[in-house]
Amino acid sequence: MRQAKSFTISNDILAEIATTKGQGSTSERVNELLKRALEMERRERLELEAGEFFAKDKTDSARERRAFQNASKEALSRG
Repeated sequence: MRQAKSFTISNDILAEIATTKGQGSTSERVNELLKRALEMERRERLELEAGEFFAKDKTDSARERRAFQNASKEALSRG
């Protein structure tokens, strides 16, 4: 579904859109570019989230590994 909206776009951006739109309309080109930009932003956010997740995981894993090694050493020294 499409809805008519009014936005202000700078002249240099309009000129660039006009030269790259090909056979389609300016509106179609703007919609295509906005969809691409939104997808790029979504991927960037996911990449940041993944980076944060794995950065935390490395720290926690190292601590857990050390705790397991220490517990194993203690258990072996008892036997």
